[in-house]
Amino acid sequence: MIRLQKVMADRGVASRRHAEELISGGRVRVDGELITTLGTRVAEDARIEVDGRPVAPAPAHRYVLLNKPVGVVSTAQDERGRRTVVDHVGARERLYPVGRLDTDSEGLLLLTNDGAWAEHVLHPRYGHEREYDAWVEGDLTAEALARLQRGIPLEEGIARAVRVTVRSRSRGGSRLSLVLLTGWKRQVRRMCLAVGLKVTRLVRVRMGPLELGKLRPGEFRDLTKKEIDAMAAPAARPTPEARQEKEHATALQVARRVGPPRTAPRVMPGEFMRSRATTTGNARGVAPRVTRRAGFSRARVEGTPPSRQWSATRRAGRPTRERGPRAAAGPAARPAWRAAARPAARPPQWQRSTRAAAQRAAPRRAPR
Repeated sequence: MIRLQKVMADRGVASRRHAEELISGGRVRVDGELITTLGTRVAEDARIEVDGRPVAPAPAHRYVLLNKPVGVVSTAQDERGRRTVVDHVGARERLYPVGRLDTDSEGLLLLTNDGAWAEHVLHPRYGHEREYDAWVEGDLTAEALARLQRGIPLEEGIARAVRVTVRSRSRGGSRLSLVLLTGWKRQVRRMCLAVGLKVTRLVRVRMGPLELGKLRPGEFRDLTKKEIDAMAAPAARPTPEARQEKEHATALQVARRVGPPRTAPRVMPGEFMRSRATTTGNARGVAPRVTRRAGFSRARVEGTPPSRQWSATRRAGRPTRERGPRAAAGPAARPAWRAAARPAARPPQWQRSTRAAAQRAAPRRAPR
């Protein structure tokens, strides 16, 4: 079931807005019943009458690929009387463009009379890419290319290029290839202007799996059944591995054309320790300061990373304090041989002093 005004527009009676006026005015009947409510849904092959005259059934759907030349307007009717893409094709069916291209832009443009198919082509959730070749003037830097991929804030939202490739570079200008997922008004030109680049020529060369091919400006052709079905289906999403490979290849290509970025050399931990030890000690003519911590076998050199300052290895042969239940139980739980091996406790200091004084005061025996 489809809305009545849309069925009338598809059959070429009038535009949707004019069809709504005919319905509100009580001039439309469907299968003999008067319809005055907007939004009424009817069958696609319903019998419709306007002012008592039957409306012919809807023509077969048609799908046209046009290489739009510069100066032709991407609309079905123009208030200023300019030549439109529908006039350029000259079809007997009531066609309208799928999306749009600016008047000063050229390239691939689709025309059809199938509204559901057009929605599949244009809506971002179906993921059909749009590829443009742009000739630009200005300083093409690595930062400008990176900003085009990171995103440019526009009125509609964040405009972001899926891929940006440098086709050619010269003093007079450069040629870029940009792949987008949205088709906002003058999007490529506004994105390039935001990074200091002026677009002098813009050509759309691909839309989803459809390519411009060998069509010259002004020429058009009908799509095949395979191409129609491919555009109606959602685009295949690349796997994370394939997406990472594409991003890596794009980064390498940009690096070759723009130049490698300036980054600090990577220093390994060992090199860092030696360099720090040299600068803190040997460069001033003195030995590096070395400290030792009891219970560890590795010396610390001033300036080494904290994670490598100390070793977790104990020195061999160093006794350790007992831990666990036996230590908590006290000396009674220790083995007898360990208690016997310990020397007897010495007397207090005052007892030792009194005994020594008594020995000195006692008379010595005369030798025999």
